[in-house]
This record gives sequence, structure tokens and C-alpha cells, in this order.
Amino acid sequence: MFRRWRSSVGGPAAAALLVVSLVSGLFTHAYNLSQYPLFLTDEGIYVQQAWSLVNDGRLSPYTYFYDHAPGGWIVMAGWAGVLPGGFHAFGNEVGTMRILMLVAHVASVGLLFGIVRTVTNSAAGAFIAAFIVNFSPLAIYYQRMVLLDNLMVFWLLLAIYLLINARGRIGTAMIAGFAFGVSVITKENAIFFVPALGYLAHRQVKGQQNRRFVTSFWWIAVTVPVAAYVLFALFNHEFFPTRLNFDRHNPPADHVSLLYSIWWQLNRTSPKGHSVFLEMMQGSWLPKDPMLLIGGSAAVLAVLWLWFRDRAHRPGYLVAALLVLGYAFYLVRGSQLLDFYVAPILPLLALNVGVLFGHLASRVAVPVRAGAAASLVVAALLVPGAYVLHHDTHGRVQFQDLYHLQLTTMQERQIDFVRANISPDARIIMDDDIWTALHDRQPVFPNAHSHFKASSDPYVRDKLFRSDWRNIDYVVMSNRMHQSMVDNNAGGRESWILEAVDKHSEQVWHAKRGNVQLGVYKIHTQDQ
Repeated sequence: MFRRWRSSVGGPAAAALLVVSLVSGLFTHAYNLSQYPLFLTDEGIYVQQAWSLVNDGRLSPYTYFYDHAPGGWIVMAGWAGVLPGGFHAFGNEVGTMRILMLVAHVASVGLLFGIVRTVTNSAAGAFIAAFIVNFSPLAIYYQRMVLLDNLMVFWLLLAIYLLINARGRIGTAMIAGFAFGVSVITKENAIFFVPALGYLAHRQVKGQQNRRFVTSFWWIAVTVPVAAYVLFALFNHEFFPTRLNFDRHNPPADHVSLLYSIWWQLNRTSPKGHSVFLEMMQGSWLPKDPMLLIGGSAAVLAVLWLWFRDRAHRPGYLVAALLVLGYAFYLVRGSQLLDFYVAPILPLLALNVGVLFGHLASRVAVPVRAGAAASLVVAALLVPGAYVLHHDTHGRVQFQDLYHLQLTTMQERQIDFVRANISPDARIIMDDDIWTALHDRQPVFPNAHSHFKASSDPYVRDKLFRSDWRNIDYVVMSNRMHQSMVDNNAGGRESWILEAVDKHSEQVWHAKRGNVQLGVYKIHTQDQ
């Protein structure tokens, strides 16, 4: 396999560009990795589930209700298991898992380079694609985070790379299929790549005598990880909901169900409808990197046009475009969106830019293509407002926040305050980003739970807190947690927590930087 990967890279010049791509990706994603951005709620959730798998042998420290397939945090648990310091090998728990995201990114860069190089036979196009995902502020921001999406992208790119280099080999096709199946049980939205991958698996063996064997074994390999997940639910009697009840407003309460969770996810729509995509695009994604989003979208259309005009209809061009179009459908269909859902489409947009650049570069002389690539790189690195430099609020040119802003130290100070000033048996409501820190390090805080679990998990809600603000000792507020409680307050399920903070609390610790505010609130339970 290594020999085939080396042959797809090309000669010495291409190999040198690959090395530059890997090293630059390692630098941009590693520099200030543990300090910025702020540790996210979802990062904390995935880390606590990996922690539970390592320490308790369970997929979650709470009731696992099949909200996500467990492939991602199984990998995270394996990562922690092989490190000498476990979850503390690289500082705190979330920071240690961010190193895993760094490893996944560098591996993904190598795969992306090989894919573009194979499709276009252009090292320059492969380098441009890798450069974009290495230096794009939007890509760095989300690819640093401990997200299932980032691990899913690695498995997806591995599956694509193996397929385009299978050349009719059944074994390679099976490994590719298995990798794609793992991507699906890492993050379920990988199913939106099925049309692109299915077409590639069929097209790569068109005209070959063993085509039926190759495609059949590819599909079988895809289903193996997915079937294992389904069997897990069946063996635990958690596949079907009780009495086949799929009422989203009155869910079955006696046990969790894989089918019910899938149904709930499919019908999880945003109250803003399709406008939520435009709101995310304008308010969050475009400000971070308009060049990639706009230029990448234009590249998708251009690649589609090139495929249509190509008499040979080379599959790589159509597949590159279909990957983006499939995931774009997922983003715009009006379902509930979180800002990091954009992460998987970024390397795919870069893939299309690389394919387009490689196609155009193959039609000009080597000095011209080298000069064009160098000009794009220099402009992105040196022009303020591009990829490395920007203007601050005072109009001064400085590096992007990615390379100097320190935010997570505030969360560490918040944790230190809790340990130094609060009894370990205190009943605490907090955000998930510090859950593992309060349950893994000594002293352990067994009664510290996230506001999500305090409002929804029957044991935490009904037995520990009894949905009564008087049973809360402290609320440890994380960034945007108050707004999350307001947004999550359907039916008033978090009203008692909001009442504790808004009406019966005293702030005993506070930290602020820019628009980030953290606090610790002591609840005066004697108030009436």
C-alpha cells in the first residue's frame, strides 16, 4: 500500500511539495492549538464518552441514547489508551484529544494530496488543495476541535484514496469500503457521500471482468461496521422503540431505541427553516474565510463543467463535485445546524479547487504553473485579510487570532477555582467542556453534571436535583452556556436552573476576555 501511495505522489518535486504540505499543516494546526479556540461543549461531550469507555467500559457515563454512532470516541478511547499519560498526556483532557485531531489532519492532508495528484496528475494542484486546508482560518478553527466530523473526514478521504487506486483489486476495494463504513459510524452524515462513493466504486471497475466481485465486496465491506452498530442495539434490546412508538412529542420512556433516535434526527428541523443555513453562512462561516467558500463553490461548478465537456468523462472530476453537492444538500435542507457542521465540506471544497487548478496547470508550461501557485501562496500569506494576517478592531495589521489568542487558560483557571474553593460533594451544574476535568482528576466531583443532563436525564434530574433550584449548590458557567439553557428550555425544562442563576445566585469568580465570559455562581438555597 505504501508503494502505491508513493507512486501516486509522483517524482522528487512532487514529493518535496508533499513534505512541505505535511510540515506546514502540522505547524498551522499545532501552533496555539491548546489555547484557541475555547473548548467547546461538544468537545467535552465526546471526551467524556471516550473517558467512560476507558474507565467504565460504557459508551457514555449516562444512558447512551444513540444520538451519535460511537466510532469517533472509540478511536479517542484507543488514543488515550496507548498514550503513557492517558487523558493527561498533553495537558488537560480535551487538549490531549486535540492532538489526535492534529494527527488526523496531517494524515488527511497526505490523502488529499494523493487524491488530487492521482485525479489530475498535477503536483501543483495537489499542493494548492493541501495549502488551503492547512492555512484557511475557517478550516483551522474547526479542524483543531475535538469533533467527530474531523475523524469522519479522515476515514472518508482514506476510502476515496483507496478506491481511486484500487485498479480492480478486490482487497483494496474491501479496505476502502470498510473505511467508508467506519466514517458512517463515526458521524452519520457521511451517508450523504454515498452517491459519490458508490459511483466511484462502480466507475473504477467499469469494463473489467471482475467488476461485479469488486463492487459487491465493496458494498459488503461498507455494511460491516454499520451492521455491527445495528447488532449492538439489537443485542441490547434497544433497536425498536416500545410498541413502535415514533411520536416525537411523547417519546417512549422505558428504554432508548436506535430507530427512534434515527427518526428523531431525521425530523430535527430548525424553527428558522432554510434560513438557518444563510444565517450561519453570513454570521459565522463567511467572515472566517470567504475565499474558500466562494472560490470553492465556483470551483465545484467549473469542475462539473469540465467533466461534462470531457469525452472520457473521467470519474474523479464528477466525484469531487458530487462530494460537495451531497454534503451541501445536508446543510441547506432546513435541519438543525451547529456552526461546526461546516467542517467536513472544507477539505472537499479545497479538493475541487485543487482539481481545477491542476487541470488548468496541465495546459501551461512548468514555470507558469509554478509561478501561479507561488503567487497564490504568497498572496494568502502576506495580504492582510487573507489567511495569516488581518486587521484588528483598531485597524492594525496582526496575525489571525488562531496564532496568538489565548482563551482556554480561562477555563483552566475556572477549574482551579472550583477545586480550591468548592467541596467535592457539592451539587454542581456546568457545561460539558469541563466534565472530564471534574470527574477524572482528584478530587473527583461526582455530583457535577451538565445542564443538558440535569434537565433531561431521569436519574440526574429527578433523583439528584429533583428539578428544584434549591438542590443546586453551584452553577459553573461556560461560554454561551446561559444562552444554551435558554435555547434548550423547550417546555420549561431548564427554567429551574435559569431561576437559580438569574434570581438566587452570587457570582464568586469571574473571567472575561473579549466577548468570552466565564463565571462561578454560588446558589443561596435559603432564598425563597
